[in-house]
Amino acid sequence: MQPIYERIQTRARQIAANFPVPDFYIDHAEAGALSRRLLSHNPDMPRLEKIVGDHLKDNFGHGFKHSRKVTLDAGTLMIIEGRRAGYPEKSLCRNVTLAQIAGLLHDVKRKQKNHAVKGAEFSRRLLQDFTLSAQEVDDIANAIRNHEAFKKKIPIKSPEGALIAGCLYDADKFRWGPDNFTDTVWDMVSVYNPPLSEFIKHYPKGMQGIEKIKTTFRTATGKVYGPQFIDLGIAIGNKLYRTILKEHVNG
Repeated sequence: MQPIYERIQTRARQIAANFPVPDFYIDHAEAGALSRRLLSHNPDMPRLEKIVGDHLKDNFGHGFKHSRKVTLDAGTLMIIEGRRAGYPEKSLCRNVTLAQIAGLLHDVKRKQKNHAVKGAEFSRRLLQDFTLSAQEVDDIANAIRNHEAFKKKIPIKSPEGALIAGCLYDADKFRWGPDNFTDTVWDMVSVYNPPLSEFIKHYPKGMQGIEKIKTTFRTATGKVYGPQFIDLGIAIGNKLYRTILKEHVNG
């Protein structure tokens, strides 16, 4: 990454540090801790993480750190939504595992065109070697297939599969909040290495795209907390834009 972008990223993180943590992490801290605990106790995860890590190097801002956050938040959302739906504890924990696997694998083919389709196909093949039923593999693959915004969704007949897909989508779109400006944008910049003039030219359009995400959240919990993630991201992004203009363009 060019030194100028390293400096801008530092400023972005300084700006973001002055904003509050999204309420989701405060209101559902217990569910988040359980998601993390279940993830650490899943014997299949080290093998899956190794496979995913090998595929996500230099992955256009959607690398392993991104997938790990999506994994944990998808599990947290499943705990909240599953409890609301009255799932027995054993079923709840199993569905958390499935949502987490979907979160880990969702961007595994990010570098390819139609990455959600390609990722679903890859995951369907990969997961044949794991201790999952055919229905569970289908639910995970369908969730990955449906995780992109503004794309036509395929129908999911299984209620559990539809919930897994919703949890994956919302956890992924939470990243369009503060994470977008502390990590994702700069990972993408390090790959594409655009001139600063081009970066600034496209910045407003990128902000408009973030705004559009606010109305797309799919789970009940995502609809409550998702817009705040986006609002925080927009506030950070707008302040950063003014800072860039002042310090690197008009200064």
